[in-house]
Amino acid sequence: MNFQYLKAFFVTVKVNSITKAAKILHLTQPSVSMQIQSLEKDLQVSLLNRSNKGVELTEAGKIVFDYASTILSIQDNIERDLTNLIDNKKQLLVGACKAVGEYALPCSIYVYKESNKDIHINLDINNTSDIFRKLLDRTVNLGIIHGDCNHSKQDELVLELITSGRLLLVTSLPLIKDTISIKELKQIPLIFREEGSGVRQCLLDSLATQNIDLNDLNIIYELNSMEAIKSSVLSGKGISFIPELSIKRELKDGILKRINIDNLEVNTEFYMAYRKDHTLSPHELSFIQFIKSSKRGFC
Repeated sequence: MNFQYLKAFFVTVKVNSITKAAKILHLTQPSVSMQIQSLEKDLQVSLLNRSNKGVELTEAGKIVFDYASTILSIQDNIERDLTNLIDNKKQLLVGACKAVGEYALPCSIYVYKESNKDIHINLDINNTSDIFRKLLDRTVNLGIIHGDCNHSKQDELVLELITSGRLLLVTSLPLIKDTISIKELKQIPLIFREEGSGVRQCLLDSLATQNIDLNDLNIIYELNSMEAIKSSVLSGKGISFIPELSIKRELKDGILKRINIDNLEVNTEFYMAYRKDHTLSPHELSFIQFIKSSKRGFC
């Protein structure tokens, strides 16, 4: 398979236009069309239905498009890693779940860089399921994830426990009661993390022990950012479960208050993850040891 043809197809689908794809790829429109036709000929299938409204994937095209994203990402990563090897660059490609990446990890990177000034760190903050995907497609080499996620390809990764903590139900509103029942939990207006979030999955697993599922809760809306959830709770727009490590200062200052729940304590764990088939470089090993140590200086 010709990667250039595959990229022409992928970009065309992304922008829904051969003309737009040609501009992005710095090619002529006929050249992009010929490359897609050559890819179809190589694969012996029709990939696109073309019309005045743009392009539409055929069933075969949907399959190829799903794989194209991973294949082209791997190609880019190979070129990146070889360039770094030739230039003798020390680079850390780290993905982190939002609960750690948005709050605790920036301080750790600052402390680590003080003793390792020659190492360039590229931090990708995303939800846990996306960090899993990026590890597997080699976009990042190290990932800090929330929980073990029960991913179908988890056996391809090594997971090392970094720290454990709690998910706390918190509010900025005056508390009528310090402790609520499971029944009352079902009634309060909750802000929830999006699907794919480690916080969400950890919470759902704990609620399942009390025979509670998502449909039992009064979820007013979902957000894909822990910072957005915290801001919403601080402004009194709802109540949410937030990792304790993300709100230490707010709890200490009394800006946020914990609501206890009868017979429910939500504990959570954070792991360093990396591929079993990846040979860790000396600086990757040192970063893992640093993050697992008491010197990591989580904010």
